[in-house]
Amino acid sequence: MLRRLVELFGPYKRQVVLYVVAIAFVSVGDGVFTLLGKAFVDDAIGGRDTAALTRIAIAYGSLILFQSVSVWAMIRFAGTLGESIGYSLRRRAFAHLQRLSLDFYDRTAVGRIVSRLTSDTERVTELMSWGLLDVGWSVLNIGAALVFMLVIDWRLGLIVLGVVPPLVYAAVRFRSHIVDQFRRVRALHARITGTLNEAVTGVRVIKSLARENTNNTEFSALTGSLRDRAYRAAYLSAMFLPAVQLITSLALGAVVVLSGIDTNLGGDRISVGSVQAFFGYVTFMLWPIQEMARVFAEMQQSLASGERIFSLLDTPVLVQDLPGASERPLPHAALSFDRVTFRYPSTPAAAPPVLDDFSLRVEPGETVALVGPTGGGKSTIVSLIARFYEPTAGAIRVGSPSTDYRAFSQRAWQARLGMVLQSPHLFSGTIRENIRYGRLDATDAELEAAARLTGADEFISALADGYSSEVGEGGTLLSVGQKQLVSLTRAVLVEPDIFILDEATSSIDSLSELHVQRSIEQLMEGRMSFVIAHRLSTVRRADRILVIDGGRVVESGTHHELLATDGRYRRLYSNAAAPSAEVTDSLGP
Repeated sequence: MLRRLVELFGPYKRQVVLYVVAIAFVSVGDGVFTLLGKAFVDDAIGGRDTAALTRIAIAYGSLILFQSVSVWAMIRFAGTLGESIGYSLRRRAFAHLQRLSLDFYDRTAVGRIVSRLTSDTERVTELMSWGLLDVGWSVLNIGAALVFMLVIDWRLGLIVLGVVPPLVYAAVRFRSHIVDQFRRVRALHARITGTLNEAVTGVRVIKSLARENTNNTEFSALTGSLRDRAYRAAYLSAMFLPAVQLITSLALGAVVVLSGIDTNLGGDRISVGSVQAFFGYVTFMLWPIQEMARVFAEMQQSLASGERIFSLLDTPVLVQDLPGASERPLPHAALSFDRVTFRYPSTPAAAPPVLDDFSLRVEPGETVALVGPTGGGKSTIVSLIARFYEPTAGAIRVGSPSTDYRAFSQRAWQARLGMVLQSPHLFSGTIRENIRYGRLDATDAELEAAARLTGADEFISALADGYSSEVGEGGTLLSVGQKQLVSLTRAVLVEPDIFILDEATSSIDSLSELHVQRSIEQLMEGRMSFVIAHRLSTVRRADRILVIDGGRVVESGTHHELLATDGRYRRLYSNAAAPSAEVTDSLGP
């Protein structure tokens, strides 16, 4: 994980070099400050040398200026590196999310995805900028201090050097335990984010079912688990820091004792300035080691966040373009399912497939309605047509001679589609921006013509700001029926070759549905269309109606042909609520 994080510096090698050089200058400068203190005590004060005092003062002032520039450079490069890496990570993660197939979203909670691009990215950024700065500065400070101590007195320097192995041992001992706790903490954070997201988006259902107290109890248990894990992680981190202090303090005590013994036994006398400098360096090492311990504890959280981000980036894209995929699909070509079998990637291998040896051919300009019980495979069929998924076995072919639709790029294939779902989704912004979402070069005149065709223009014009009205996050400022009309208009504006309506008029009243149906019929002329509807009155005019059950076509024909037989469609139609007389008369026999 550390190796992969370090690889993030690849595009910024020049900045990294300047960053390391700045840290080295600061560390060496700090060591020289202590060395100047030694010279001040031994030469200027002990030797009563005014000229030496002047030289030391000039050197000290010059070093302060040098340190000021070095510290500025160190902080500047840390900040720019951190922001650059954060930008790169967020961009890569978001781009990968755009490429991922729907199976990933089927099995991954929204809260987990959001936390990876927000809090996890922020933690990694902090580690790779300020955390690295603290570690780099601490390591170089310790190294510089050891060098200067060895120069002053190599024997005492070796004693201090001897504390390094125990420190490494302590770090290794604590590392695995701290990492494990912080992994669990981050996993609980993601669960809490998902729970909060569901609580906010589903607040109407929660209140309507009086679930507040139950939700409070469940959320308290979840946050209690997070608290317990965080306490455990903090406990281990707190133990790590005193262990470092104890080992370092023992080294300092050894230096004090051995210096005194050496002097009392008549050994080489150490100057007062040297003793002062030596203690300064030992104390100087203590704070960086403590700082490294703090960064090390935080690093475990960042590594856990890094694992989550890279697990996202490593998630395979199941639906991918083949090498050499064409960017020019065949327009107005026949579409056929050739013995297609399909099971969702997240389902067990032993589970029966959603579609099993499914075959179907649809001609250009033909409107096919898919009806049948819930879970029969209707939405799976249109999802395969839209290439949100690809067949597990068999193939979907286009044109004559037939060509596997995977021979075309996803972008080119899906650009041919116009799709309206049962639960329409609008994006924050204006109605105009949402309608133009799939065709950014559309003029206002084209946009308004599409709205008149679907009947959306009537309610949009009645709004205070018209097409410039805000829809709110997810379209919350509009009714469900209004959102469906905007979504339908958005699909109409792209002028698709293949039109897919998945319960597209389910939230529109019967009279509005009649108007929309007439508009849709005009749009469908000359286009291949697939309609899923539980209101059987909306599929009467389809060229062909397919009754789908258990992933197979159990009946096929026109509305009148299927009513003439005593089959499932007739029973479904008979059991459905009868349409109003007004609608029935308008639809005709």
